[in-house]
Amino acid sequence: MKLKVKTNINNYSVIIGKNLISKINRIFLNEKIYSRKFLLVYDSKVPSKMIKSILSRFNKKRIEKKKIIFNEKSKNLKTVSSIVKILENNNFSRNDCLISVGGGICGDVCGFASSIFKRGLNFINVPTTLLSQVDSAIGGKTGINSLSGKNMIGSFYQPSLVISDIDFLKSLPRKEMICGYAEILKHSLINNKVFFKFLKRNFIKILNHNHKFLETAIYKSCSIKKEVVEKDEKEKNIRKVLNLGHTFAHAYETTIGYNKGLNHGEAVLLGIMSAVEFGRQKKILKKSDYEEIIDHLKKLNYYNLNKYFKSKDISKIIFYMKQDKKNKDSKINLILLKGIAKPVINKSFKENNIKLFLKNLIYR
Repeated sequence: MKLKVKTNINNYSVIIGKNLISKINRIFLNEKIYSRKFLLVYDSKVPSKMIKSILSRFNKKRIEKKKIIFNEKSKNLKTVSSIVKILENNNFSRNDCLISVGGGICGDVCGFASSIFKRGLNFINVPTTLLSQVDSAIGGKTGINSLSGKNMIGSFYQPSLVISDIDFLKSLPRKEMICGYAEILKHSLINNKVFFKFLKRNFIKILNHNHKFLETAIYKSCSIKKEVVEKDEKEKNIRKVLNLGHTFAHAYETTIGYNKGLNHGEAVLLGIMSAVEFGRQKKILKKSDYEEIIDHLKKLNYYNLNKYFKSKDISKIIFYMKQDKKNKDSKINLILLKGIAKPVINKSFKENNIKLFLKNLIYR
């Protein structure tokens, strides 16, 4: 399956399927990726046999490699600098190529490094997790964390090519599949009620790596994000819908210190639950759609905030929500739903309003 993303910055293909790594050099030729040198940056968690398979498709004299332990704590300027140093030491030009092989953090860091080195060199993204294949690999957002919060430093930089080989997903545990499923669910909620009902019927098959249903879910999810990105590349308006649940989610994962007990996708599921509950309490979201969404979240077992937070955490959660990039004043901006596939943007609420909501949510 293939999608073509067309933006003002760059047009590029997103290729989705099985056994793509074995054809990577042919894919490069078909997509007109011509580079004299390559730097392969890969996550330490990627199976070594997959990395060897990629390297075997290149002339050894033309490719450098660097393995990095990618996590939220290494998503920083120090890691970016280590990548840029290799590019400098090997005299990479803007026509050369950086290949990222890993999850969303790997892609974010490599994309940012690509955007700032000589003001931009070719960036190929090979996402290896379900989360990165359906979300961060598409759209051109790059970013690293700072002391004040998640993704505070970054740029918009579109890749030259995305290769989503679902064979990478075979080794993912259920927790990581849930992580990616959160973004698939989010895309259905903001855009396509038919797709949401497909997910409700087939989510167990998707989480259990059923090839047919998994590939379909990835393709439909990517199609939705592509459509939004093409309309609003730099998040001036409609692209904000992609942040459904994320104002809560980013604050949750930052408050907990990027603890492995709550990964990004799990935080997004809790964030979606929070946005849905808040929207219903404010009489924005209609009851029937609220019940459908909450029923699904309960089946996924991501409904209780008190498993992760206590009332003492609320002040910290609010602090990080106030750092959100969508905020324009002292109020907190939330993306909400008035129905499935009916998002509402630019709704802002006072801090005390959300504090009381979180307190009730934790103690319900």
